[in-house]
Amino acid sequence: MTTSLTPGFKIIFLRLIEILGKHGGESLQVRTPKPDQFELFGPPTPRSQGREVWFGAVRIGKRYVSYHLMPVYACPDLLDRASPELKRRMQGKSCFNFTRLDESLFQELDTLTKLGYERFKKEGFII
Repeated sequence: MTTSLTPGFKIIFLRLIEILGKHGGESLQVRTPKPDQFELFGPPTPRSQGREVWFGAVRIGKRYVSYHLMPVYACPDLLDRASPELKRRMQGKSCFNFTRLDESLFQELDTLTKLGYERFKKEGFII
């Protein structure tokens, strides 16, 4: 893990992996390039123009734990019903940053991830 890792960050990291990891398996594969990174990606599809599909990731940074969710980048309308509290955690178009456990936001993120997975399947990004 990152040298500046606080124990709280590890707990957040593991909780976010739990949310994202539910979607690993048949359509998406897990990749862990480093101990403080967790990624889900799918094989190339006609919709992805022959490129691997990066679905999402969880990464530990120096100041926060990031949850990347590419369906909200590709389909921004998925955020239409997101709470202002969750949107405040956003950096850029598809990244949510956390410095502490927040189960209500994690539940919302879990639902958003499920909707994103279903949308990527419907749109043909993943099979």
